[in-house]
Amino acid sequence: MGARIMVVEDEEALTELLRYNLEGDGYDVETVMRGDDADTRLKEHIPDLIVLDWMLPGLSGIELCRRLRTRPETKQLPIIMLTARGEESERVRGLATGADDYIVKPFSVPELLARVKGLLRRASPERLATVLAYGDIELDRDKRRVARSGRPIDLGPTEYRLLEFFLEHPGRVFSREQLLDSVWGRDIYIDERTVDVHIGRLRKLLNLGREQDPIRTVRGAGYALDDRFAKAEQT
Repeated sequence: MGARIMVVEDEEALTELLRYNLEGDGYDVETVMRGDDADTRLKEHIPDLIVLDWMLPGLSGIELCRRLRTRPETKQLPIIMLTARGEESERVRGLATGADDYIVKPFSVPELLARVKGLLRRASPERLATVLAYGDIELDRDKRRVARSGRPIDLGPTEYRLLEFFLEHPGRVFSREQLLDSVWGRDIYIDERTVDVHIGRLRKLLNLGREQDPIRTVRGAGYALDDRFAKAEQT
C-alpha cells in the first residue's frame, strides 16, 4: 500500500498528469479542485502528503496551508506548494506560511516525484520501510510475511493490509470510516461493521494463549495499535 497523496489543483490537465505519474510510482492519489473542498476533506481524512496549488477557487492554497499549520492533526503534514509565482519574495512567503517545499510552474515531473519521495522519506520513513516492527510483531513487505515472536502468522489479504496500516501509524486512533477509506478504498461501498469483523479475525490470528492484544478498541471512536503494547514488550 503506497503513501496517500492529495493533489489540490484546479487545472484539470495538470491534475491528471500528476495523478498518472504519482500512481505510476505506487502512490494512492486523491484529487481536489477547490481549496474549500480540500479543507473540508482534510478535516475528515488526512493523507501522508499534500501537493497544493497556490491559486485555487474557494480558498487559496496559501490560506489553506496556514490553516493546516494551526491544527494539531495537520501541523506536521508534509506540503509541497505549486505556483506560477517565481519571485524570491513569494517563495519566502510560501515557505514562511508552512510549506515544506516549493515548485514553480512549469516544472519537471521527475523533479516533483523526487521531491515527493524525499519529503516522505524524511517525514514518514515507515511508509518506505521494507520491514515494519512493533513490539514483538514484524511485517516484511517484500516477502509479505508476518511473524510474532518469530512465530509465522498467515494473514488474509485484508487482515494483512489492516495490520500494515496500523504498523504505519502506531498509537493513532482511526474510526471505522477512516479504516474503510485507507484499507478498502474510497470507491468501494462496504458496511462499517465489516471493519469489526476483520479486526476480530486479525486479533484471533495475532493472539495466542495469553499474549497481549496489540489492538486497542476505543469506545465511540474506533481502533488503534496500542502504544502501551510496544512499551510492555520492552519491559
